[in-house]
Amino acid sequence: MAIRQVSIAVDNEPGKLHQICDILEVEQINIKAIMAAARLEPVQLQIVVDDPDKAVSVLNSKGFTTSTKEVIAVSAPDHPGGLNAVLRTLIEANVNVSSLYPFINLTGGEAILILEVDKVLEAKNIFKKNWIKTHGTEIYKG
Repeated sequence: MAIRQVSIAVDNEPGKLHQICDILEVEQINIKAIMAAARLEPVQLQIVVDDPDKAVSVLNSKGFTTSTKEVIAVSAPDHPGGLNAVLRTLIEANVNVSSLYPFINLTGGEAILILEVDKVLEAKNIFKKNWIKTHGTEIYKG
């Protein structure tokens, strides 16, 4: 099953990130990965949470503008060159990475990364061909 990233448009002002985190806490929605790009207006906050449908519904009801997109959770060896081992394979499939950020977990000596790419299916296929582990919705539970 697909991992979905929730993107939230946020005004760049004190307390906004806290407000979003507070809403998610009250609703018992756990943030599994997070990235913010403060150079954009409005700020784009990207999160992977354990219940993306509920997060979108709750945040929209509180006046936030959200969108979702399929992303890939991929394991990378946690040593020098580990990330490059993952990225190198994407060149073969001519896949562009538009964002990359860590998943808030490290298991078995591997870092888990969230990749937003322009060609999800091609990326998944090239990872499979090169024996690079991808994760599904089981990451929501961990």
